[in-house]
Amino acid sequence: MKVSEAIADILKREGVEVIFGYPRNAVLETAAAIGIRPVIVRQERTGVHMADALSRLTRGKQIGVFAMQHGPGTENAYGGVAQAYSESVPVLVLPQGYARRIAHIPDNYNATVSMRDISKLAEPINVAGEVGNVMRRAFTQLRNGRLRPAIVELPWDVLSEEIPAPLDYQPTRSNRFGPDPEAVRVAARMLVEAKRPVLYAGQGVHWANAYAELRTLAELLAIPVSTSLEGKSCFDETHPLALGSGGAAIPGQLRHFLDEADLILGIGCSFSETAFGVRMPKGKRVIHATLDPADLNKSVPCEHALIGDAQLTLGMLIEACRELIDGPRDSAPVAAEIAAVEAAWMRAWLPILTSDDRPMTPYRVLWELQQTVDVANTIITHDAGSPRDQLTPFWKTTTPLSYIGWGKSTQLGYGLGLAMGAKLACPDKLCINVWGDAAIGFTGMDFETAVRERLPILSILLNNSAMAIELDIMPEATERYRATDISGDYAAFARALGGYGERVERPEDIADAIRRGIAATQAGQPALIEFITAKEKRASRL
Repeated sequence: MKVSEAIADILKREGVEVIFGYPRNAVLETAAAIGIRPVIVRQERTGVHMADALSRLTRGKQIGVFAMQHGPGTENAYGGVAQAYSESVPVLVLPQGYARRIAHIPDNYNATVSMRDISKLAEPINVAGEVGNVMRRAFTQLRNGRLRPAIVELPWDVLSEEIPAPLDYQPTRSNRFGPDPEAVRVAARMLVEAKRPVLYAGQGVHWANAYAELRTLAELLAIPVSTSLEGKSCFDETHPLALGSGGAAIPGQLRHFLDEADLILGIGCSFSETAFGVRMPKGKRVIHATLDPADLNKSVPCEHALIGDAQLTLGMLIEACRELIDGPRDSAPVAAEIAAVEAAWMRAWLPILTSDDRPMTPYRVLWELQQTVDVANTIITHDAGSPRDQLTPFWKTTTPLSYIGWGKSTQLGYGLGLAMGAKLACPDKLCINVWGDAAIGFTGMDFETAVRERLPILSILLNNSAMAIELDIMPEATERYRATDISGDYAAFARALGGYGERVERPEDIADAIRRGIAATQAGQPALIEFITAKEKRASRL
């Protein structure tokens, strides 16, 4: 068989059902020939985003795969790979490469070299007979340890070479490890003795499927639970012990409990410092439970560490804590404090969330959205900038993996591909991306991909005709040259591409427009509802 056929065969054995890409790359054709669905995008970065979402929503049971042509196609994909790397998502990237004899000429883009810093593994297949070994190493990295992209570069001249059949290849496995039992006992005593502990849960809880364990530990010790952006939806945010999630914008109750905490247990998180994540208060005692020891003391000093899988770690902590207490603690006082602080915070925000102003506030749009959809059967994601800050603090998730949160590299345009990938992974869910009018400029043409590939997602577009969060820092450029102005009729754009498009200018029309958009998706048509909103400079009031 040819090398390209062997790669497709290996993908099939590893459980891959969909391959995202942009031609030319021979693996797209050989994969299709054995029943792996090719999804062809309009822009490479969006394809990587779709692969990213597929990996997330299946918790790695299906690894998202993206294949593209050598040179410009590979160069265009770089941003998507960097995004997956920053968010710790396993994606197999199969860039076609230049022929081996010219692969290292400086003018020729070499993915193995250029993507090494944004991947766990970056390796070319330079010898046809090594295809199995290279792919095995890649999938092993994709399934084990901290999850991040793996790059396997395919020089174009190697893809057509022959290797013996049948192929000798065994699918890879995921392996887990837990923390030192003595370290767990120390951590348990710290938690039991703390007066105001807080649990801060990250994306590792999703990957480890540790939802039940997280809830059990919280209820056992009556500890309030917050999440990172990436961890959002790993804990029911309507639970009495839930503090919610935030980033640059943060719910009042979350800020209150973090600032008042005497001990913070970070579980399945990196604590990476970022302008778009939850700011940890300084001077707190911290237990850091993470899969990757490289995270320890990176951004947040920790007094104690637990290294291992989040589910195994939480399970061991639960047993160790049960040995130290007589039974579950009364959570009523903590729940009452959470409810009181949240109620006071919401009193300040409800006039904005329910405002009848025209142009309408984006907060009213997103508040109505949450009241209109079936939250438990919805998967939603934001885009970079204002939509993230306007959505995250208020949207209350109730089921795992119903919110795709992100906030490290924070490239504009990420949300569309995530929503499309989510729809592939969960076709029975309503999948929503919340766009700003800046973000649609980066990946908007891939709305046509949703139409062509029959992925009926709902896009909520907040259009204020400006790069609003830049207004404060570009006053002269705006006044003199209108440098922050942007414009477009995006509902008409959606219709032109074959989707459902509707423009809304009055707050009283929001809910009905959303219902019409949902009805369009239920009929199999991607929908874009464009809301004309006021220029909210930033979510600084949070």
